[in-house]
Amino acid sequence: MNQPINKESRKERNLLPWVVAVSVVLPVAALVGPFLIPVRPLENTYPPQALADPDSHFVELNGLKVHLKKMGHGEPVFVLMHGFMSSLYSWHSVMEPFSRIGTVIAYDRPAFGLTERPLKWQGQNPYGPEAQLVMLDELLNYYEIQRAVLVGSSAGGGIAMQYTINHPGRISALILVDAAIYNSGGVPAWLRPLLASPQMRRVGPLIIRRIPRGGTRLLELAWHRLSNLDPKILDLYRKPLIVDNWDKALWEFTIAHKAQDLGTQLDHCTRPVLVITGENDRIVPASYSIRLSKELPDARLEIISKAGHLPHEEQPEVFMEAVQKFIGS
Repeated sequence: MNQPINKESRKERNLLPWVVAVSVVLPVAALVGPFLIPVRPLENTYPPQALADPDSHFVELNGLKVHLKKMGHGEPVFVLMHGFMSSLYSWHSVMEPFSRIGTVIAYDRPAFGLTERPLKWQGQNPYGPEAQLVMLDELLNYYEIQRAVLVGSSAGGGIAMQYTINHPGRISALILVDAAIYNSGGVPAWLRPLLASPQMRRVGPLIIRRIPRGGTRLLELAWHRLSNLDPKILDLYRKPLIVDNWDKALWEFTIAHKAQDLGTQLDHCTRPVLVITGENDRIVPASYSIRLSKELPDARLEIISKAGHLPHEEQPEVFMEAVQKFIGS
């Protein structure tokens, strides 16, 4: 005698084709779908050299044409390093005051400003932190700088500190401006292969292109009072966003960016350090800089009132007073 078919078994058999279909379709969609998304070329973008200023220089460092500006002469030599989504223009208000003390060099880190943005390379990823340390070393060698004062803002402060720890003999002092030492971020190692896949390399730049739409919001976070921002400075912030392949290069930077474990290396930073923070920093809270000044072996702290994440832009006179006092000591 035939056994009656269980209703639950019948449902399971009816669902089986759907389960098989979904298990096949979803992976195929994930693999093929991104290639079906239309990615229009960026319009109204230009080569970096076409956007350069009369006092711009392009120097080949670590295989890239690096955009920089240089003023002053003699020692000390200050090397200025900007933060994420910024450029050497972040230092426009303090370049001339620095040049009255000695020589000052500001440069655009890879993926930012007017520095070359390669999309293909051999060997070391030019957007990774290791390559940025090599670039800084080659910059010092190019200008035959024996000892420098590194000035790092935000993420640039992390690169400056790591270089100082690695090469203490080449650094006479370190100035950290709202530096991202404890919260350097970075893509988790397990996620990096996914972001580096051909699929994500295709659609990732589309995500990056949304940044200009929220640009004002980013500045609102960075500045104590956005009304203090000169409209002309806004144009300096926007300029790197019309450079050829800025979106693809920023995606490559995102993939290559790794969290730096600098908080556990502070004892190895033996150079004198000036820690500067804006009192109202909403990106790297002032409490982080206060902690940093206490945990470094030889550091002093300067808290600048009525300033946010970029005190050298909002309060350049007060900022330079703190720098001159530190260098004079």
